[in-house]
Amino acid sequence: MTQKLLILLFFLGSFFLHSQVWKTDMNDAIIASDTQKRPLLIYFTAAGVSQKFQSEIFGTPDFVVWSRDNVILVKLDLSDANVSETVKDQNVKLKNALGIDELPQACLLMASVRKGKTTFNNLGLVPYKPGGAKGWINDANLILNP
Repeated sequence: MTQKLLILLFFLGSFFLHSQVWKTDMNDAIIASDTQKRPLLIYFTAAGVSQKFQSEIFGTPDFVVWSRDNVILVKLDLSDANVSETVKDQNVKLKNALGIDELPQACLLMASVRKGKTTFNNLGLVPYKPGGAKGWINDANLILNP
């Protein structure tokens, strides 16, 4: 009985460890960033682009723990047919304003709301690089804590 309970706890623990909440609405993300005083990690992607970010970095336990403690996760799929044209245009304008030329790409920025106006402070891009999550997290930390 004890062994079965331990196995169940192990699987449930690993499930919760790997669960992440990626926001897809920039307005919600901005509010969360402003209230929690944490930067946004915006992941720009589209259909047909490489999934290496997802599999080698975002899908790892190291990234899950790091992101939970350091950033607000935002995933903007520029090919998502379920979002309105207004939201698509907003996302493309943000991508262009941040200087993102190729997808997929991750960007760190601070968002704040003062007197009803949103301002962004672009901290930097954190491109995919082979080698796994630890190296990528190190690069992100250098941007967050220069």
